[in-house]
Amino acid sequence: MTMPVPLSPPSSARVACVQFGMRAYAAFEDFERHVAFYVRAAADARADLVVLPEYVSIGLIATWPPTSSHDGIRRLALESPRVIELMRGLALTHGLTLVAGSHPMVRDGVLENVAVVCLPDGDVVLQPKLHVTPNERRAWGFSGGHELCVIDTPRARIGVLVCYDVEFPEAARALSDRGAELIVVPFCTDDRQGYHRVRYCAQARAIENQVYVAMAGTVGVLDGVPNMDVNWAKAAVLTPCDYGFARDGIAAESEPNEETFLVAELDFERLRAARAAGTVTPHLDRRPDLFPFTLLIR
Repeated sequence: MTMPVPLSPPSSARVACVQFGMRAYAAFEDFERHVAFYVRAAADARADLVVLPEYVSIGLIATWPPTSSHDGIRRLALESPRVIELMRGLALTHGLTLVAGSHPMVRDGVLENVAVVCLPDGDVVLQPKLHVTPNERRAWGFSGGHELCVIDTPRARIGVLVCYDVEFPEAARALSDRGAELIVVPFCTDDRQGYHRVRYCAQARAIENQVYVAMAGTVGVLDGVPNMDVNWAKAAVLTPCDYGFARDGIAAESEPNEETFLVAELDFERLRAARAAGTVTPHLDRRPDLFPFTLLIR
C-alpha cells in the first residue's frame, strides 16, 4: 500500500540521512533509545523523510548468547514485528516518513533482507533487497526478493534500493520510469572500496535518471555479532550534474566514519526542469526500443 497520490506533485522535501553507529546492545530497549534519538533529532531539524541504514537492527544479535552467523540472523528475523512496530510508532509520533533501514525477515519460508518504509499515516511498505551479495548468501543464507515498490509519500514519490541493488542500473531506471524522483539507498559496507562501489553507482543513478539519491550507512566496530565486524560509510545526498545543482552532484555529505546525520533540501521543481530542458536529458533520451526488459513493479 502507498499514500494517496497528491493532487499536485510535491515541490520540495527535506531529507535526513543517519550515519548510524553500530553497537552491541544489551537489550531491545537500548536499540529503541538509539533509533528514537536520531529520529527525534531529524524531526527537530524539520525533516520530512528520515533514512536509516541497512542492517540497522543487527546489534540486537549481541543480546543473545554467542551463536553462528546463520542462527543469529534467523533469530533476529523473529524480532522483525517488534522492530517494525517501533519504527512505525516513530513515524506516527513525529509525522514523517521513516525509511527505517533494512532487517532480516522470513517471508514465505525464505530469508530476505527487507527495507521498511513507515509512512506518517501508519502505513508500512516492505521493499526486499533484490540482489544479495556472495557474502550474504554464504554467511547468512539470504535470498533476493522479487518486487520493486514505487512509494508515494506526502513529500515525494520514492523508491528504495538496498545497498548492492544500486549497482544494477535496471532497477533504478524502472523506478524512475514510474515517477520516482528520489531513490533511497540504505547501505552497509565494511571497507572503503565497498563503500565506493555503492557511492559511485549511486552517483551514476542520479545522473542517468535525473533523480535525487539519498544514502545512509553504518559506521564503527561491532563486537559479538558474527560476520559484522567493521563498517565504513559516508552518508550523502546526490543530484544530477547540471546547472541549478552542485557541479559535482553532491548536495550534502557527512564526514566519513563519524556517527552523525545530515540534512538536505530537495527541490523537485528544479529536478523536473532539468528533466525537461537540461543540458542533457537522459531521462527523455533513452532508447527503450533497444533494451526491452520486464520487471515486476508493485
